Formats: sequence, C-alpha cells, structure tokens
Amino acid sequence: MKNVSQQFNQQYLPVKALLIYQSAEQETDSGNSPPTEIYVESYDIGKQGNPINAHPLTVKEMTALSELLQATQELKNNYLQCRGVLPPKLIFVNTQNNGYAVWYTPQQEVSLFFTDSLGIPSGKAKIPAMLWKATKERLQVFALKGKTKPTADASLYYAPLFNLSQDGSVCMGTVNINIDRQTCLENFMAQWESYFFNSYFTHTLGNHRHCKSNLIQLWQEQASTGRDFPQDELIKNGRTLKDLIR
Repeated sequence: MKNVSQQFNQQYLPVKALLIYQSAEQETDSGNSPPTEIYVESYDIGKQGNPINAHPLTVKEMTALSELLQATQELKNNYLQCRGVLPPKLIFVNTQNNGYAVWYTPQQEVSLFFTDSLGIPSGKAKIPAMLWKATKERLQVFALKGKTKPTADASLYYAPLFNLSQDGSVCMGTVNINIDRQTCLENFMAQWESYFFNSYFTHTLGNHRHCKSNLIQLWQEQASTGRDFPQDELIKNGRTLKDLIR
C-alpha cells in the first residue's frame, strides 16, 4: 500500500471545527427519536493547529457548509434533474424534498398484460392519452381527451384501466420500485411508465366506474380489434390538470 499521509498533510490543512451540544435530558433518553434541541459551536483553527475564536455557528457558515456537502460527488442529488433539454411531454416538476413530476403521453399503442382470470388476452392495444403524476414511491394516472398537449384547465378523466383507485393511485402489487435520489428526470418518467405497463392488470379498485361500459368487455374488444381507443368511454373525475400542481 502507498503511504499518502505526507501528501495529505501538505495539501489539506484544518481550518474549522464544529462542536455539537445536546441537551442532557435527550442524552439520557432511552428512545430512538432524533434529538431536536442542539447547539452548534464553531471554532476557527489557529496557525498552530489549535481551536480558537469559539462562537455559535452562523447562518453564513451553515450556508457554506451546505453548499460544500451538496458539491460532494457522493452526496450529490440528481433526483428529477434534467440531463439536457426538458422532455416535451413534461408538464411540471418539483424537485424540493420528496419532489414529483407531472407529464403526459399521447394516444398510443402499448403492450398490456392481464391476468388469466380477467379473460382478456395480453398483447398490444391502443390506449387514450394519459396524465401521470409520480413521486419516488407513488404513481397516479388519469386519462385525457384530445391529441394535443393539455393546458392547465384540461379536464381529467378516470383512466379506464385496472389496478387504479378513485384518486388515480396505482396499486403496483409486487413490483419492485427502484427510484432513488440519483434518478434523473428522463429516467424517472421512463421507469414509471415501464413499471406501469410491464406489470399485470389484475382487478378494479373502489366503487367508481372506470368507463361508461363494462371495463372487461372494453379491453376484450380493444385487444381483438386493434381500434383506436373510443374517447366517448371516458368519464370525468371532476378535476383539472392544475389541481395536480397546486
């Protein structure tokens, strides 16, 4: 092994030290909850390597520390950051905290998988335009009418598909969701669409009507005829696109 201690000491010098105080009551607490009452003291490091100028950690110092940590490659957060030009199907993105994205997909033909109990053959079928809203853990989908990118006032419709609750939440069953803070925006949208379409549709959720006719018969016809999705089957859910981004 190569001894790099001399190189380290030459290139990096201590400049600041932080001392964190915790209340005595919390220190003796046997619970697992994180401490909330703390005090942070900052020390400058003198020429002889000794701590000097003890003072409460300032807002300026906290900001500098935060920027330093964010710049560290190991801690860099790429969650919902775009690698290039924003995808044209993107509607809205919020990168704060848990974050979420809203996007749409036009009418298209996709591969759908149904359990044998539904009596619907798996295979390619045409679906309506859809609106997607997702965080790292949760996906909601809705149907849209028309062939153009929706506006803020566009009406939302129940997605005429299985595994969906009344608020559009998707039951992913046993699908292993693997979206972390390194997942960029483009991959985030692609992964959720892949999870949704590559899982099996199994059952209906809730007491609402998913479409005007029988949902099973609708998809039996879609699978056998290859026709465009009949938009008159869609039912409004009383919400608009802007309701999802407030």
